[in-house]
Amino acid sequence: MNTRSLRRSTALASLALVATFGLAACGGSDSDGEASDAMADTPTSSAPADMGSDDAGSDAMDAGAATFGPGCSAIPDSGAGSFNGMATEPVATAASANPLLKTLVTAVGEAGLVDTLNSADGITVFAPTDDAFGKIPPKDLKGVLADKDLLTKVLTYHVVAGQLTPADLAGTHETLEGEKLTVKGSGEDFTVDDGAKVLCGNIPTANATVYVIDSVLMP
Repeated sequence: MNTRSLRRSTALASLALVATFGLAACGGSDSDGEASDAMADTPTSSAPADMGSDDAGSDAMDAGAATFGPGCSAIPDSGAGSFNGMATEPVATAASANPLLKTLVTAVGEAGLVDTLNSADGITVFAPTDDAFGKIPPKDLKGVLADKDLLTKVLTYHVVAGQLTPADLAGTHETLEGEKLTVKGSGEDFTVDDGAKVLCGNIPTANATVYVIDSVLMP
């Protein structure tokens, strides 16, 4: 073999060797890409997604999280009269399931205010407990319940437009009855018209915020 032929053979061998490494490199790159794609397709995000879903469920079942007051412990832990149960219903229906508000519910029914309260768009209700009504002499209470006009006047005095948060509660507010009531206090300590104490406040219902009080308000 002459010198020219030897050089040509060497050059061809070099080209073949370079081509072989090139193909190997390309094959390695594709393999890495496939591995990366496989890792990307691995459902590593499923755990955070599940955690988010659990958090949302917890929020949905914690309607009493922002309530306050010593009387909140008397609210049932479950069922339609609980914080979670009341949060799903308009205010008159919600109150009807709460064992602390039986007399109020009876009075609202006697006054024909169930539909009015349930259809209201965003109100605050100061809800006297059964014990609050119990402070009224039985004869007087029976007389009020029998007088629809007077009963309506008393009950609508317990209703304020807008859903008041604890931060907005202190001050003077016009009632559905037409007169104004005054709330004093701050934090978790409030009184209404200098007499009624808030026992459990900031209870959510579907269309209202409820503050349970220990006395009946009189216009």
